[in-house]
Amino acid sequence: MVHATTILAVRHKDAAVVAGDGQVTLGTTVVKRSARKIRRLYNESVLAGFAGSAADSFALFARFEAKLDQYRGNLERSAVELAKEWRSDRVLRRLEAMLVVLDRRSMFLLSGTGDLIEPDDGIVGIGSGGPFAQAAAKALVRHSDLPARAIAEEAMRVAAEICIYTNDHLTVEEL
Repeated sequence: MVHATTILAVRHKDAAVVAGDGQVTLGTTVVKRSARKIRRLYNESVLAGFAGSAADSFALFARFEAKLDQYRGNLERSAVELAKEWRSDRVLRRLEAMLVVLDRRSMFLLSGTGDLIEPDDGIVGIGSGGPFAQAAAKALVRHSDLPARAIAEEAMRVAAEICIYTNDHLTVEEL
């Protein structure tokens, strides 16, 4: 399990949102409260969020962005090719990070083992607070009329109340 962050992606009512907390920890110490763990890629048409080691995550962002350029913004093909590379490359296999990537049509989770998962319901959370945020988002989708952005923000607040590695300084990006 990747610790020390929470990233939540929600596709709901024709909107795609990624939210991330801002906390960076070193061991048991908070060293930063306002980190940005979400990026807009490929002419701002793709959102990506990471959990895990910052250096490893930036390396993955760079590789994923290169795949997006190579496959002209085709999210699924780019994610599949990165997952293949992740599984077969000795250096990449050692990276301690996870990525959530999405556009208006698709969403994928790329795990630290090179797995590629497309969630059934358009909701996925990663990092130590990911399961809390994901559970809250699922409940809000089922039992409210909130838009995707409001669901993501409220679910992240719930995770911040429960997970000690998650704070309430949020970055939220929407397509």
